[in-house]
Amino acid sequence: MRFKMTGRQNYVIEVRVFVIKVAIMLIFVSPVCLAAITTLLTLCVKDPDLSYIRLNKHYVHLPYLFLGIAEAILLMLSAWLALSLIQSALNAEYQLELAELYWPPLVVFALVLSCCTLSMGVYLAMVREGFRSMVLRTVVSFFFLGSLSLYLLELVLPQDFMPKGFIFWGVIIGSIAVVLARVIFILVVDTAKLKRRVVIYGAGSRARKLLEDLAPEIDVLGVEVVGCIPNANENVQVEENKTLPLPTDWLAFVKSSHISEIVVSPDERRRAQGDAAFPLNDFLDCKLAGVPSCDGLSFCERELGKIDITLLQPSWMLYSDGFKYSKRRLMAKRLFDLVLASAFFLVLWPFMLLTAIAVKLESPGPILYHQIRVGLNGRHFRIYKFRSMRQDAEKNGAMWAQKNDARVTKVGAFIRNTRLDELPQLYNVLAGSMSFVGPRPERPEFVTDLAQQIPFYDTRHKVKPGLMGWAQLKYPYGASVEDAKNKLQYDLYYTKNHSFLMDMLIMIQTVEIILLGKGVH
Repeated sequence: MRFKMTGRQNYVIEVRVFVIKVAIMLIFVSPVCLAAITTLLTLCVKDPDLSYIRLNKHYVHLPYLFLGIAEAILLMLSAWLALSLIQSALNAEYQLELAELYWPPLVVFALVLSCCTLSMGVYLAMVREGFRSMVLRTVVSFFFLGSLSLYLLELVLPQDFMPKGFIFWGVIIGSIAVVLARVIFILVVDTAKLKRRVVIYGAGSRARKLLEDLAPEIDVLGVEVVGCIPNANENVQVEENKTLPLPTDWLAFVKSSHISEIVVSPDERRRAQGDAAFPLNDFLDCKLAGVPSCDGLSFCERELGKIDITLLQPSWMLYSDGFKYSKRRLMAKRLFDLVLASAFFLVLWPFMLLTAIAVKLESPGPILYHQIRVGLNGRHFRIYKFRSMRQDAEKNGAMWAQKNDARVTKVGAFIRNTRLDELPQLYNVLAGSMSFVGPRPERPEFVTDLAQQIPFYDTRHKVKPGLMGWAQLKYPYGASVEDAKNKLQYDLYYTKNHSFLMDMLIMIQTVEIILLGKGVH
């Protein structure tokens, strides 16, 4: 007995076949992308000049850039498959066929989800916190942030730019493709072999400090410190198991040990009474053989995104690439601040109104709280916040905020965690006393004290203060002189290298800080 299938039944069968084809395509495409990544990463290891790229003075490590490009390609492919599925569903003949390549929605889809991936710190979580954290952050970044961002864009884009169901199917297919690619990457690629091997010339206090700075980030950095070679004129302070004997032939040593770079960071570089204690000619031979050298300060800046003030010399600040004036950049930054602050105010004013009501109902006192802060070139200005503490919080004078501070109200704790207390500072951005991105402004009482104890502290006032900053991304909330010193190193990096690209990266990555409530006291 024969059964004649209807068009709907044929369509269901074709959908299943289409899904199988998509799965097969993803299974084959993912390894191809990863093979290309592995090849590029291998080239990076062999040539230290290829291990990072400097975009607008900000160092971007190429391994993460390559991973991001490969995933963007997979996301565009996923969006294309989603379009094909949707168009086939609208086909009256119930026939599945691949859609024509129309690039704009594919690029927008991949760009938005890639930014959401960056904003949730997925790549670092994959290394630091393991597979489960990576999957959880991917789900949040794609299904929550990505879908919300795409739906908001859909409201302002032309009506037929994203067909109905495109976001739903695109996010599902894209999530499967990206997670599958990362699983294969973790299983196939040995990331330890992709790290550049560096040796530190020096084993004194500077080398020890450098090792201490690298230790917390060593899992996510693209370098492996082989060891430290003591200088003849310094007191060894590095652990014995991390020191290496002085090579008799530097060129043979770097070749046999597969060294990619020599970091010069001794406590003493001067020649000892006419004797060539510093191996200048040896380092030149290594450089001509493809193994360059760099000083410890530049290495720290490149790998850790900060300027170590214990190594910093005034001459380096004057002669290094950075700390430059650009009238065009300042005008563009000001225009960007005005547009973004206006847009944020139009979108967030209902939340500001609800916050003001909640603050007023919970405790007596004014809704807004204002303080004098130090801004550009040391000028004082008045900063505004929603009040999050009791009215008498500073009856005994200015105090650092502490963890679980008893002065914070219940509403105050919530608006601090969600950063709603900072929203009135949009007025400061519109008024021009602050920018969206820059070092966080401090109170004059603290600045006077910190400038006397911390060298180069006033240098952070050479750029306009901001709502969010590089130091807030890289260092937890600080409430001591030592914390201020550590945060200054990141503020100096921003002051030296700030650009539009770096501002965009900071704003994107600040989303993770807000959603996860990091750095709040």
